[in-house]
Amino acid sequence: MKASDLFVRCLEAEGVTHIFGLPGEENADLMISLLDSKIKFILCRHEQAAAFIADAYGRLTGRAGVCLATLGPGATNLITGVADANMDRAPLVCITGQADTRRMHKESHQAMDVVGMFRPVTKWAQSVFHPENIPEIVRKAFKLAEAEKPGAVLIELPEDLAEEQVTGKPLPTARTRRPAADHKAVSDAADAILSAKNPMIIAGNGAVRKRAAKQLRRFARKSGIGVANTFMGKGAVPMSDWHCLFTIGLQARDYVNLALDECDVVIAVGYDLVEYSPRLWNRGAGKTIVHIDFTPAEVDEHYPVAVDVVGDIADALWQINETINQRCVGRMPLFDIAKRTKLRQAMLDEFAAEKDDKSFPVKPQRILWDVRKALGPSDILLSDVGAHKMWVSRYYQCEEPNTCLISNGFCSMGFALPGAIGAKIAYPDRKVLAVCGDAGFLMNVQDLETAVRLKTNIVVMIWDDGEYGLIKWKQQNTFNGRHSELAFNNPDFELLAKSFGAWGRRVKSAGEIAPALEEAFRQSGPALLAVPVDYGENLKLTTRLGNLAVPI
Repeated sequence: MKASDLFVRCLEAEGVTHIFGLPGEENADLMISLLDSKIKFILCRHEQAAAFIADAYGRLTGRAGVCLATLGPGATNLITGVADANMDRAPLVCITGQADTRRMHKESHQAMDVVGMFRPVTKWAQSVFHPENIPEIVRKAFKLAEAEKPGAVLIELPEDLAEEQVTGKPLPTARTRRPAADHKAVSDAADAILSAKNPMIIAGNGAVRKRAAKQLRRFARKSGIGVANTFMGKGAVPMSDWHCLFTIGLQARDYVNLALDECDVVIAVGYDLVEYSPRLWNRGAGKTIVHIDFTPAEVDEHYPVAVDVVGDIADALWQINETINQRCVGRMPLFDIAKRTKLRQAMLDEFAAEKDDKSFPVKPQRILWDVRKALGPSDILLSDVGAHKMWVSRYYQCEEPNTCLISNGFCSMGFALPGAIGAKIAYPDRKVLAVCGDAGFLMNVQDLETAVRLKTNIVVMIWDDGEYGLIKWKQQNTFNGRHSELAFNNPDFELLAKSFGAWGRRVKSAGEIAPALEEAFRQSGPALLAVPVDYGENLKLTTRLGNLAVPI
C-alpha cells in the first residue's frame, strides 16, 4: 500500500473519528487515503481554528484531537492553537505536510523547519524519515499526547514519502496504567493534613480529569475541608456542595483569596502554576503545601512543597482518604465545613446581586445569571479570552467537571468559537455556548461558516463594547486610570450572522437575554447573540475587591 494509506490505518487503530484542518498540495496523498477511511475530515477555514477545535475535543474526551495543515504558512497558522492545547493540557496530535525530501536541505519554496518551530510548544515533534517507521511514530504520538500531563505532539509527513509503497500494519494500542503514589508520601500528606489548623484545597486543571473529581469530592466531604478551584478547575466540586468555595485567580482581595490567606495548609490537587502564580496567594511562602499531581511540582520560590505526592490523582486522594480514615476512626470529618458558610453565602449573594438589574448596556453579572439559568448542569460553556473571561471565571460556577472550558494557561484569544464546534462534535446532545468578546470573536469569525456547513447548533454570545476590554482594565489598574488607544469599530453582528447563513440577534434590553438564548438553542444550526455590555463594572469590582491579580 501507499505510505499515506498505512498512516490512515494507524490513525484508525488509535480510534480517530475526526480530523480538522486545511489540506495542501504536500499532503494530497494523505487526503486521498482518507477518502477510503471511516475517519471524517472536517474542512475548516483557518488552521488556527482547526487546532482550537481539536484542542476542545481533546480536553472533553480525553482522546487526542487531530488537526492537519500543509507546510509553511499552513503550519505557522496552526501553532497558536497547538501551543494553547499544550499549555492547557489538552491531548492533541497535529499532522503537517512537508516538502519533498530531495529539496529540504536547501532554499526552497515554502520549505522551513516545521519540527524545530514546533518543539517548544509540543511534548514531541517528529518528521517521518522512512515510511516503514509510520506505525511506531503514530503510536508514540498518541501515547505521548494522551499521557499525563496531556499535551500536543507533531507528526510531519514529507510529500514524497507519503506516496511510497510500503508494507506494515498499525501497532496495537494498550492502556497505560498510571503509577500509584508512594506510600511514604501518602503518609506524610496525611500527617500534614492532621496537623493543620485551617486547611484549604486548591483544585486545578488536573482535578477535572478522569476519576479525579469523584475522589476529590469524596476526600473533601470526608475531611470537611473546603475547596477553591482555579479558572480551569471549575466543577471539580459541585457549586451546590457546601465544600465548594468557588474560584480564585481574579481579584487579589476577593473573599476566597482572603480565606486562602488565613490558611496554614494548602492541599493543591492537579494545580498548574501556569494558571495562577503562587506568589499571588502564598505571599511570604509561609504555608505548608501538599502537592498532589501526576507529575512532580514545578520549582518556584513561592511554592515550597512540603509533601510531593506524585501519581494518579484519583488513586492518591483515595489513599490519603483511607489513611486518614484508619487513623481517625470516629473522628471524621476532621474539620467543620459549616465554618465556611459565611464565605459561601457572601459569594452566593454576589452572584445574585444584579440578577434583576435592568440597566442597558447590560451588566456582566446579569448576563451570566441568565446564562447559568439557560444551561443545564451537563451543558458546556467555552470562554474566550478578554474582560468577559474575568467575569465568567468569578460568576459562572459549575455542577460538573469539564462543563466550563477556559483558556487560562496560554490565554489565547480566538479559542471559543472554534472550540465550541469541537465541543458539540464531542457531545452533540448537550447545549454548547461560546462566550466571546467582540475582539476575540472576530479573530476566528471565518469558521462560523464551518459551523453553518456542519449544521452545528452552537450558540455564540458576543459581549460587545468596541474595545480591548481586558487590556484597558489592566492598564487602568496599573496606571491610575490611564490607558492606551484600545477602541475599534464592529460590524453589525446580526447582519454578519445572516450573511453566513446563521441565526443572529442583537439584544436591546437586559430582559431580552433569556428568551433570546432560548430561541438561539432551538435553531438547527449555529446562532449568534450580540449583547452590549457595561464594562464600567470592571473598575467598580476592582475598587471593591482589590487589585486585578490575573495576568493577561
